[in-house]
Amino acid sequence: MTAQPRGPVAVEGGRRNALRVLLVEDDDNFAESVAKVLARLGHEPTRVSHGGDAAVRHRDADVVLLDLMLPDGNGLDVLRGLRKVTDVPVLVLTAVGDTRTLVRALHLGADDYLVKPFRADELLARIDAVMRRSKLSDQPPPQVVTVRDVEIDLGARRVVAGGAEVSLTGTEFDVLATLARRRGTAVERERLMDEVYGDASRARSQSLGVHLTSLRRKLDRPGLIATLHGFGYRLEG
Repeated sequence: MTAQPRGPVAVEGGRRNALRVLLVEDDDNFAESVAKVLARLGHEPTRVSHGGDAAVRHRDADVVLLDLMLPDGNGLDVLRGLRKVTDVPVLVLTAVGDTRTLVRALHLGADDYLVKPFRADELLARIDAVMRRSKLSDQPPPQVVTVRDVEIDLGARRVVAGGAEVSLTGTEFDVLATLARRRGTAVERERLMDEVYGDASRARSQSLGVHLTSLRRKLDRPGLIATLHGFGYRLEG
């Protein structure tokens, strides 16, 4: 297995902010190529080849790049263990591109994933994206979220689209607000139901679908709320 970091990768505005990157990867050639790309951009890569090492070394990392096929076990188990003790951003790197595995990784708390082989500029863009989302999650949530021409006032529970107020039911607004607080980020269906209804195990999945259909019709903005089949939903923008 070989990586395909081609290029040079352009860095706008000079050198990037240095990140401590923990690379959990057993393939020596792949690990070396990824580490070189990261170091060239001013980051500080540390490579380990076993999942057990990640349980200790994650404490010194700003972001973790995690392979799923490791000599001492499944990377999904490593991810599960990390999420019990840390919220450090985790980007899964895997040669296994089947949807079921990737959905499981997202369910277990992966922030994003890349299927090997990939370009160096794509890897760097994904790292930037997960770090940006991580920083945003540490800040107080905005009271007003604007996507396209839709303004969602979370405090006043008011929605305006194209300058006109949209009348929503309480549940419809709760669905939209939950997605708006994580704009641009995938929200798992069970988590959405848990936040809207209070307990996903007691909520009826069909009910959520009805509210989403009505919400989309009232907003009349095709593509604004994306369905991620097998996982959940995302408010675009």
